[in-house]
Amino acid sequence: MNYNYYPQTYPYYQQPNNNGLTWVSGIESAKAWYIAPNTTVALWDSESQTIYIKSADASGMPSMKILDYALREPTSPVERVSDAKVDYLTREDLNALYEQISDLRDEIDNLSIRRTPKKKEVIEE
Repeated sequence: MNYNYYPQTYPYYQQPNNNGLTWVSGIESAKAWYIAPNTTVALWDSESQTIYIKSADASGMPSMKILDYALREPTSPVERVSDAKVDYLTREDLNALYEQISDLRDEIDNLSIRRTPKKKEVIEE
């Protein structure tokens, strides 16, 4: 016994499988896929690298957008770094920088600020 809320004259509403993706076999299958009014569904083609985005407006009139996708080869970490043009400091570079900063800090600490004494005004009564 079928306990759906639609009369038996309406087409069967297909449900996505357990991984959340709805698979179809070709564009004809995507065109035949019935969706409820005011809904949108992504249909993944099992025969090609295509995704069909099928929508229906308030009156139930369907429309479909077709997306083709391409798989990219993963890049190695070395290629990602060279593509990003990232430079890294070596431990020796970091130690040299630390020495330079320490030398500058010592020079600043050893500077004596020479101030000219202010002339004291003598107020005579």
